[in-house]
Amino acid sequence: MDAISESRLKGVFPSLADKIRQMEHMLKFENPPIYIRVVQGYRTVEEQDALYAIGRTTAGKVVTNCRGGHSYHNFGLAVDVVPSQFAPEQPYSPDWNSSHPAWKKMQEAGQAVGLTSGATWRTFPDAPHFQLTGDFPGNAPDDYVRDLAQGPRGLQAVWDEVRRSIYPTTPTDALTV
Repeated sequence: MDAISESRLKGVFPSLADKIRQMEHMLKFENPPIYIRVVQGYRTVEEQDALYAIGRTTAGKVVTNCRGGHSYHNFGLAVDVVPSQFAPEQPYSPDWNSSHPAWKKMQEAGQAVGLTSGATWRTFPDAPHFQLTGDFPGNAPDDYVRDLAQGPRGLQAVWDEVRRSIYPTTPTDALTV
């Protein structure tokens, strides 16, 4: 993972970051190898609102249907990943053509490591988007997620809930010897 991607992964749920690294590792073994970069990680509510405004109150094409607080990016549970047209020793050159076969391989690798791919969404496909939300609603954070994040433990409380649903512990009395 390049330094830019790693810096963006520092702001997200550690298990999500690990799965993105696993995805990247898998893609290196494709023929030809696929190199990826995390282009978006954690976003503030204000950053999300600015993206939401694009195509609505500011110029450009609509890029999201999520207002601030309604995207898993706002909780460090989502990242956007884009393949590069070139190998890592060359300058990063994003390939935004989501119909290129590299995108399908990227989607498959993300799903293979347990991530939800936005490329599979019916009403607003989001090919670069990958999220890890555990038992939280898959389409968008609900009031419970927002309330947890507003609490005294902030994002850590959200991440702990996801961790519990992904890695449940087995009660000692349920273990067999």
